Amino acid sequence: MSKVKHVDCATLKQWIDNDEAIIIDVREVSEYEEAHIKGAILIPVGTCSPAAVPHNPDKKIVFHCKAGIRGGKACEVCAKAMPEGVVYNLEGGLDRWISEGYPVQRR
Repeated sequence: MSKVKHVDCATLKQWIDNDEAIIIDVREVSEYEEAHIKGAILIPVGTCSPAAVPHNPDKKIVFHCKAGIRGGKACEVCAKAMPEGVVYNLEGGLDRWISEGYPVQRR
């Protein structure tokens, strides 16, 4: 059975550095263009579905938004059908990622 778990910024950064995660940004296009985690795939929450998410059994699927609410909703929508079994929501979203000093790409 699929589960939704939370991941903190430090752990996600380790996963990124080790190429262990697929990051799904569920914010809107304008938010993504302003700033995003390098390599994150944009799938706005309104269009997020299990079919839209790339799957790789060797990587963790991490959803994030601005503060965590939309990311949690995307996790709930997708978790039931994800073959990986577990999906993650970034605690505090991109706001916390930036406030803790982790890098983002800006336009």
